[in-house]
Amino acid sequence: MKGSAIASKLGRLPTVAEHAADMGVIKQQGEQVYRYMNFDQIEEYAETAREVAV
Repeated sequence: MKGSAIASKLGRLPTVAEHAADMGVIKQQGEQVYRYMNFDQIEEYAETAREVAV
């Protein structure tokens, strides 16, 4: 999945060096990059989810 994000950004498949460089950024900033995926921790989404009838 991460490799596809890098390819999407570049518009082509990355070289090994480009992939390694971008993965280094992702790993260093992992908490910021992935925090938005925790929808249960974002009150707006959690509030809406509580209102959904299953």
